[in-house]
Amino acid sequence: MANAKEIKRKIASIQNTSKITKAMELISTVKMKKAQDLALQKKDFVLEMLKVFSRIEEFLRDFPYFQKSESKKTLAVMITSNKGLCGGYNVNVMKKVNEYVKQNPEEKIEYITLGKKATAFVARTWQHLIADFSPEFTDNIDPLFVKNITKIIYERYLTGEYGKVVVFYNYYVNSIKQVPVAREFLPIDDAAVRKYLEDIVDDAKALEEIKHNVTDYIIEPSMEAIAMDVIPMILDLMFYDIILEAKASEHSARMVAMKAAKDNSKKIADMLTLAYNKARQGLITREVSEIVAGVEALKDA
Repeated sequence: MANAKEIKRKIASIQNTSKITKAMELISTVKMKKAQDLALQKKDFVLEMLKVFSRIEEFLRDFPYFQKSESKKTLAVMITSNKGLCGGYNVNVMKKVNEYVKQNPEEKIEYITLGKKATAFVARTWQHLIADFSPEFTDNIDPLFVKNITKIIYERYLTGEYGKVVVFYNYYVNSIKQVPVAREFLPIDDAAVRKYLEDIVDDAKALEEIKHNVTDYIIEPSMEAIAMDVIPMILDLMFYDIILEAKASEHSARMVAMKAAKDNSKKIADMLTLAYNKARQGLITREVSEIVAGVEALKDA
């Protein structure tokens, strides 16, 4: 058995680790809440967007964003974290990508990555990387950052280079559950766009008013021109939401992982404390025995 000093040193080390994991858990909790708040801030904007969409919806089906090309190439946008210590968050996305590849062997897949773990995965599997946005992928998501990504997506999709665009990320269910998904981002259909906007508004009264009282806008210069501006705005918003979902999932996964590490370190510290007390008690018993033996020896002398 290790001596008391060695055990005490281990206890101090475990307690320091516990403090670090607790701090990381608290930081992740704050960042997760921030991502959730950002997702809720756009509700008023989306309500107005839905009003416009309801006016132009019937003209959208022939627009290129809603049309699938004959190309067998797929553009995959893979979202992971830049850092580790978040449980199975990154591994689950990688498994989802591998599952998709096996199920669709006829597709030639090229990648855009957000997160160093995704970039490393693409390099490790010898896949074709179109763009890597990991250095700019921070917790502060700038709308311009989103536009830089979607610009590449739109340009390559509208030229017919890709038949579809699929986003791989962790969908946020709640603070302890995140589900890896492969979401088809393009082509989009009007029903999916409407459902997305209505889910964000989540106001039965407002939705009923839009349904029965479509505002009679004066359209200039034309319905087609307005639609070509509005559709990318909605798609940008949808992609922004996906990134926020991924960020909330990342911080939730890290929060849970750090809590588990903190709880585990407490258990180990308790076990070591018990071992320390036993070692210390054994040392005291031995010292007392030696003293008693010495006294008895003196008596015999």
